[in-house]
Amino acid sequence: MPSRVQPRQLAFALSHAESFTRDDFLEGPANTAALALIDTWPDWPNRVMLLLGPEASGKSHLAAIWAEQSGARSISAHALTSSEVPGALATGALVIEDIKAGDIDERALFHLLNLAREDGAFVLLTARVVPAGVELRDLRSRLRAVPAVQLMPPDDHLFRALIVKFSADRQLAIDEAIVSYLVSHIERSYAALRHAVELLDTEALRLGRPVTRALAAELFRGNS
Repeated sequence: MPSRVQPRQLAFALSHAESFTRDDFLEGPANTAALALIDTWPDWPNRVMLLLGPEASGKSHLAAIWAEQSGARSISAHALTSSEVPGALATGALVIEDIKAGDIDERALFHLLNLAREDGAFVLLTARVVPAGVELRDLRSRLRAVPAVQLMPPDDHLFRALIVKFSADRQLAIDEAIVSYLVSHIERSYAALRHAVELLDTEALRLGRPVTRALAAELFRGNS
């Protein structure tokens, strides 16, 4: 009797709810300065501030906390156009996320920063690094003058806590053995951490297996 081939389970790219409340933000030495910036508003050293940090380091989470406190609207930097500028500061506060040279309307951003100064509005800019390669000289000068706060790489405690949080966001139940294995076998970066949890989730679903240390070892053994 021929053996029956078991159908392979497909892994669908489903959206996962991620909480951006203040209570769900994990604190550590890596983000102390950035969290202090959010918590001390409106007593900022400048009404326009720049929040810097690598991918998945918590910039959007912090921006969401501040938006809730300040009533700020939020817009992606690449979506900002001249037509958006007049109404962007309607609440007196604005988040502009992910500023990258070459991916922004430089004149629109310069106009907005000028308008914010005239109106006394607050603006929180986020970026992975200080924007370089800005062609508009006046905007380049303006951005250089904006005080920046940096999110640093995670320490061991925060790294472990984020593995648990990112797993919880995807409704994955993981134990200490999995956390310890990932800590010693993946790159010490926010992006690598998020990717590892996503891969565990996707592969467990595809294979129809629970998330275990054995599965983690199969996926990340070569990373040690």
